[in-house]
Amino acid sequence: MPDPHDHDPHACELCARVGVRLTKHHLIPVARHNKPRTRRQHDKADFHTRVAWLCSPCHKTVHATLSEQELAEHYHTIDRLQAHPDIARFLAFVRKQPPDAHVAVRASKRRRRA
Repeated sequence: MPDPHDHDPHACELCARVGVRLTKHHLIPVARHNKPRTRRQHDKADFHTRVAWLCSPCHKTVHATLSEQELAEHYHTIDRLQAHPDIARFLAFVRKQPPDAHVAVRASKRRRRA
């Protein structure tokens, strides 16, 4: 059985779509690297090595759904991002879309209220 953490280097690490343009996502947001709470929670080496390659719609959805603090404290792995209910719902939708489809992304209702 293949390792679930192995992935195609040409595929989005969240939705697994192939043939999409990939962007670099810092799993521990750069804006949080100098925060004492973040420094206590993560090893310094993780700040620059913990990255994921995401397609644009997935990357936009992550940032539209979660704050940088939430990303640094709770959602700093692909598994945790995929487990978030709003992101999981989006992933179920986007996985059905062809790689060249335009996928509009907007802030989640929770983020719009904040």
